[in-house]
Amino acid sequence: MNSLRMIDNWPVPTAAAAVVSWPHGTDAASGAGTPTTAAAHGSTGHRFALASVTKPLAAYAVLIAVEEGALELDDPAGPEGSTVRHLLAHTSGLAFDEDKPMAAPGTRRIYSNAGFEALGDHLAKVTEIPFPQYLHEAVLEPLAMTATELPGSPAKDGVSTADDLARFAAELLAPRLLSRRTLDEATSVAFPDLKGVLPGYGQQSPNDWGLGFEIRDSKSPHWTGSSSSPRTYGHFGQSGTFLWVDPEAGAACVALTDRDFGQWAVDAWPPFTDAVLAELRSGAARG
Repeated sequence: MNSLRMIDNWPVPTAAAAVVSWPHGTDAASGAGTPTTAAAHGSTGHRFALASVTKPLAAYAVLIAVEEGALELDDPAGPEGSTVRHLLAHTSGLAFDEDKPMAAPGTRRIYSNAGFEALGDHLAKVTEIPFPQYLHEAVLEPLAMTATELPGSPAKDGVSTADDLARFAAELLAPRLLSRRTLDEATSVAFPDLKGVLPGYGQQSPNDWGLGFEIRDSKSPHWTGSSSSPRTYGHFGQSGTFLWVDPEAGAACVALTDRDFGQWAVDAWPPFTDAVLAELRSGAARG
């Protein structure tokens, strides 16, 4: 895909990108085929700090624990009145980086690293398994994500490669570790109509979020493209990384860099995503 070569012009020392899609003529509804890496470019085996792209991986581990019966979404967790669901959806009321309540649960969308750290602590307590180990056993090992690890916080300390995250993206398109029903719930709006700040992009009304996944909807400005469907979900990280899944396009995209998020990313990411989507649509039309 020629669109992936756009990363060569990004003002970053190292970059890698991959696109995962369904084969032409198939999609999730058809039940035929499996999503595969359609194209990759750059240093796809290079290990990058994920920053907040760690959160979807951590959320997936929590959702697997829910399906395994280790905990429930409405179990109390975090500050008074908060649940696992609130923590996943950034509505627990916890501050960004402090274990300090700033609002009553369910009343504001306050993006919170502290909330995901509370999630990790809660899962470790109920399962008696350290969160990094649980993540490895529940997500990384089954998906053969051998270059990925979590040496610290479930909010921001993951390390991975574009090759590995492409495997996770394929799982999001065609879940094997979770039921489709659970993933659909996780990628639908939780606690709708809440305002909040999308880091790097300011106040959004509403600032829609699922369970561990940010949902594009009609947000503007946004880090995905102008042609991204409202159902697009994913996450970006302050280390200059992102992962999005566009269900309407039947595709996902990973881009990893080693330059912190800034104006360069605000300028570069949306046209890159639009170019990827346009090339996918063109290829589907030809196919």
